[in-house]
Amino acid sequence: MSKNLETTYNPKAIESKLYDKWCENRYFHAEVDRDRKPFTIVMPPPNITGKLHMGHALDNTLQDILIRYKRMQGYNALWVPGTDHAAISTEVKVTNQLKEEGIDKKELGREKFLERTWEWKEEYGGTITSQLKKLGTSCDWDRERFTMDEGCSKAVEEVFIKLYEEGYIYRGSRIINWCPVCKTSLSDAEVEHEEQEGSFWHIKYPIVGTDDFLEIATTRPETMLGDTAIAVHPDDERYKDIVGKKCLLPLTDREIPIVADYYVDKEFGTGAVKITPAHDPNDFEVGKRHNLPEINVMNDDATINEQWGGKYAGMDRYEARKAMVKDLEEQGYLVKIEPHSHNVGTHDRCHTTVEPMVKQQWFVKMEELAKPAINAIKTGELKFVPERFDKIYLHWLENIRDWCISRQIWWGHRIPAYYCDECGEIVVAREMPGKCPKCGGTHFTQDEDTLDTWFSSALWPFSTLGWPDQTEELDYFYPTDVLVTGYDIIFFWVIRMVFSGYAHTEKSPFHTVFIHGLVRDSQGRKMSKSLGNGIDPLEIIDQYGADALRMTLITGNAPGNDMRFYNERVEASRNFANKVWNASRFILMNLDEKNLTKPEKLTNPADCWILTKCNQLIKEVTDNMDKFELGIALAKIYDFMWDEFCDWYIELAKYRIYHAEEDEKGANEALWTLREVLKNSLKLLHPYMPFVTEEIYSTLVPEEESLMISPWPVYEEENNFPAEETIVEHYKEIVRGVRNVRAEMNVPNGRKATIYVVCEDEAICKGLEELKNSAMMMAAANDFIVQHDRANIADDAVSVVVPDATVYVPLNELIDFEQEIERLSKEEARLNKEIARATGMLNNEKFVSKAPEAKVREEREKLETYKQMMEQVKERLEGLKAKQS
Repeated sequence: MSKNLETTYNPKAIESKLYDKWCENRYFHAEVDRDRKPFTIVMPPPNITGKLHMGHALDNTLQDILIRYKRMQGYNALWVPGTDHAAISTEVKVTNQLKEEGIDKKELGREKFLERTWEWKEEYGGTITSQLKKLGTSCDWDRERFTMDEGCSKAVEEVFIKLYEEGYIYRGSRIINWCPVCKTSLSDAEVEHEEQEGSFWHIKYPIVGTDDFLEIATTRPETMLGDTAIAVHPDDERYKDIVGKKCLLPLTDREIPIVADYYVDKEFGTGAVKITPAHDPNDFEVGKRHNLPEINVMNDDATINEQWGGKYAGMDRYEARKAMVKDLEEQGYLVKIEPHSHNVGTHDRCHTTVEPMVKQQWFVKMEELAKPAINAIKTGELKFVPERFDKIYLHWLENIRDWCISRQIWWGHRIPAYYCDECGEIVVAREMPGKCPKCGGTHFTQDEDTLDTWFSSALWPFSTLGWPDQTEELDYFYPTDVLVTGYDIIFFWVIRMVFSGYAHTEKSPFHTVFIHGLVRDSQGRKMSKSLGNGIDPLEIIDQYGADALRMTLITGNAPGNDMRFYNERVEASRNFANKVWNASRFILMNLDEKNLTKPEKLTNPADCWILTKCNQLIKEVTDNMDKFELGIALAKIYDFMWDEFCDWYIELAKYRIYHAEEDEKGANEALWTLREVLKNSLKLLHPYMPFVTEEIYSTLVPEEESLMISPWPVYEEENNFPAEETIVEHYKEIVRGVRNVRAEMNVPNGRKATIYVVCEDEAICKGLEELKNSAMMMAAANDFIVQHDRANIADDAVSVVVPDATVYVPLNELIDFEQEIERLSKEEARLNKEIARATGMLNNEKFVSKAPEAKVREEREKLETYKQMMEQVKERLEGLKAKQS
C-alpha cells in the first residue's frame, strides 16, 4: 500500500498539481476513434473581455460533470473550449485604452485599430481561459477555438455567401435597435430591459374638418415628429365613422390618416394610438400593412435631425422632449401627464437607452429558416431539459422577425460585400471583384460594417469541428450531444445555432439543451456591478478550494431554476470534503501494509448492507445523471457518504479492525469492503469534486493511472443482500433509540448500560448477535443481549419500540438516582427564579406600556417556556423519588 494522506485536506496543495498532471497526460484530449462511441459538448464561448463570474462557474461545472461522467462510462468524450471575440465590448475596451493614451480611434484608422485590438486580445483574451482551468474544467485545450480564428472566419464567410446566394440575406431598411453612444445597430441579445420610472403624456390630435380630437397617450413625445398615422381597432364602435379621415399632427403642419388595424388594443387607454413606423417595431409592421411613410426624426447620436425637426433640430432627444411638452401645453394640446413605470431597452455594454430606428442594414430572412428548428422540437429530434422551455423556444421561433446582422464597428468579421464605385452594384464574394458585372467598372469599396457576433457563434457547434471542410472530426463528433446554457440566452443563441445547423448541415447541432438558472445572491437578487453583490469564484476557490465551490453550485440545483449563493453553503461543502478526506485517511491507515484478499463470501451483515446500499446508489445516481438530475444525484451521494458510509459503516467495522488478531478473516472482510465501497463512492463523486477524489483515489488505488479515466461503477444484481439490509436497518433503529433515550435523560457518555433486545424473528436475532460487539461500541453498552421474551429484564427498564423488536435499558444502569435528583432540584430552583423574574416584569405596567412590543412578546414567550420546563422537571423529580423509595 502506498503512502497515507496528509493529516488535513489542503486544496491549494493539490489542485494545480493534479490539473497539470491531467493536462500533461492529455486525459482531456479526444481523437477520432471509430471503435468508440463519441460524446460531444461545445463550450458556450465566453467573451474575451470577460472574467470568470458565478454564471460561468455554474455553466462550466455542469458541463464538466457531464463530460467526466461520460468519459468514465467509456465514451470518447470531447469538450471543445473556446472564446468569443465579443465585437462591441472588445471595441469599447480598446477604444477606451486608446483614449487614455490620447489617441482618437478614427484618426488611427481601421487597419491600425485592428492591429491594436489583436494585440489586446493576445494580452487579455486568455484571462478567462486560465480562470476556467482553476475550476477544474476538463475540456480539450488542444482544440481550443476563437470565433475569429482562420477556421471560424472561413465558416462565417461561407455561410454569408451561401445565404446571400439563396436569397436569405438581403440589404434593406427595417426597424432595428440603435445605440446612440456606440453608434451601431444591436441584436436583441445585446439589449437589456430594465424597469424605469417614466410618464404617459396624453396629447390631443385634432380631427381635420371637425371640432373633435383624438386623445393619444405616449411615453416618448419626441417621436411624434415621425408620426405617420393614428390607428384604431376595426371593431371599435367609437371610431368607425372617422376611419379614413385625417388628424392634424400637433407642433407640425402635417396631416396624418386615421387607419384601422387589429394591432390596437381597444380596451387599453383611449383605444387610439399614434403610429411612428421609423421608431417603434410594432408601428413599423403596422406601417407596412398600410403603406405608411417611414419618417426617421433622429440623427445617429439621438439628436433631432434637420429634415424633420423644425425648431427642435439639433436638440438631444430628452432635451427635445422637454421643449415639445412645454409647447404642447402652451398650445393647448397637452391633456394630462400620468406617472408610468415601464420596461426600457438599454445597451448591455454602455447602458445607454436604445433607440428603435429604421436603418439601412443587412438582414437574414427568418421565416423559412425557422421552420426546421420548429419541427425539431415537435418531432422530438431536439429536446429541452426541463421541457417547459419548449414553449418559450417555439413562441420565439413562431413569432421571429428578420435578423439584423450588420454592425457599425471595426472589430469582427467584415461583411464580404463590395460596392462598385461607378454604379453602386453590390457584389458578394470571397475577395474583391476585378470587374463589375453590371457596368464593367474595376473599382470597388468593401462594406464598412462587420457581422453581429451572434452570426459567428451561431455556427459554433460545427465550425469548431472544421466545417465547411468535411473533416474527420466533423463526421465523427457532429452532431454534438448536449448544449448546456442559461435560460437567458436560449432565444438569441440556441435558436440561431439550431436553424444554422439545419441550414448548413441538415442536422440539429445537438439533441439536448440542458438549461440552468441564474446564480443569485443570498437575498435572491441578480448579481450585478451596480448592486455590488457579485461574488468572485476565484476568491471562493482560493479560500475553500474548487471542489467546495463546485459542490455548492450543484447542491439543490434543479434544471432551469435559479439558485441562491451562501458562503455558509460553501463552508458546508468544504466540511464534506474534509469528512471524506478524514474517513479515507482512517481507511488508508488501517489498510497500510495489509495484503487484502477478496472474500469468497461475506459473513457479516454490515458488509452486505453497505455493499447493497452502494450498489443501489450506483443505479440511482446513474439514472439521475442520465436524466440531467445532477443536483438530486449529488444529494444521494452526499447522504450515502456522510451518513451511511462514514457515520454508520465505518463505526460498524471498527471493532473487527481493532481486533484483527482475534479474527483475521473478519478484519479482512471489513477492510476489503471499506476499500471497495470507498473506491466506488469516489468514482460517483468524482465528476462533482474531481480534485479531492483524484488525490484520495491515487493513494487508495496506486496501480491505476487516474480516477478520471477509471471505469464508471455498474449496478450488479449479485451485490444486493436484502436480508442483511433488513438486519442492519433494524440495528440502526436500535442504536438511534438508545442514543435518544440517553440524550433525553442526560446520561453521561462514560456511563454504560446493558441493552436488551426482545425480538421473535430468528433471522433478525441471529444477525443482531453478529453485530453485538459493534453495538456495544456505538450505543455505549456494557452488554448487548438479544432474546425472544422479557425474561430477566427489570420492570422499570426504559423501553424503545423499533420495527419487529422492543429495546430495554435498565433505568438504574442509566442514571445515578441521588445525583439526578440533586441536579433536577437545582434546575427547579433556577426555573423558580426565572419564572418570578419574568412574572414580575410582565406585572409591571410601566414595562408593558413603554418597552418595545417585541421585548414584551419575548418575555411572555420566555415565561411560557419556563413554565413548561418546570412541569417536566417536577414530573421527573416525582418519578425518580417514587422509584427511589
